[in-house]
Amino acid sequence: CFECCIKCLGGIPYASLIATILLYAGVALFCGCGHEALSGTVNILQTYFEMARAAGDIIDVFTMIDIFKYVIYGIAAAFFVYGILLMVEGFFTTGAIKDLYGDFKITTCGRCVSAWFIMLTYVFMLAWLGVTAFTSLPVYMYFNLWTICRNTTLVEGANLCLDLRQFGIVTIGEEKKICTMSENFLRMCESTE
Repeated sequence: CFECCIKCLGGIPYASLIATILLYAGVALFCGCGHEALSGTVNILQTYFEMARAAGDIIDVFTMIDIFKYVIYGIAAAFFVYGILLMVEGFFTTGAIKDLYGDFKITTCGRCVSAWFIMLTYVFMLAWLGVTAFTSLPVYMYFNLWTICRNTTLVEGANLCLDLRQFGIVTIGEEKKICTMSENFLRMCESTE
């Protein structure tokens, strides 16, 4: 019985198992932080910039944020399934499996499946780089907001403004800006968002 357990434990692809756990941890962190950041953005826009949802079929910033939330949920589901597929592929391409089923068929099929998953992983990596580049805009916006809040405490009497038009959140015709002299700006800098 002991030898059987050792043989079974020898067939587990530990690298694939660890990679799957890291994949799930990263996706959970991305989804949790992304959802929290988008919810916080809605709260900031409604509270401090006094923006409201547009009625009807108009696509406004709040509709876009809702779409981004659903994209995050879709990414989580896709990577959950993809992680399971990669783990199964890792189990079937280990050296211990070929001892059970024979060398040639398993290694040939395993090589084809591995080549397919490597190609698919590179495609997902490029898509992930696109998602990372796209999500850098809110980080840039937060950095600007944080810098303006910090500079108002360093330079007394400075009139600095944060205009949402520069981030593409509102159209050029709308003027949604908040300046350091307003009460909303001071409340925003003191808030936890």
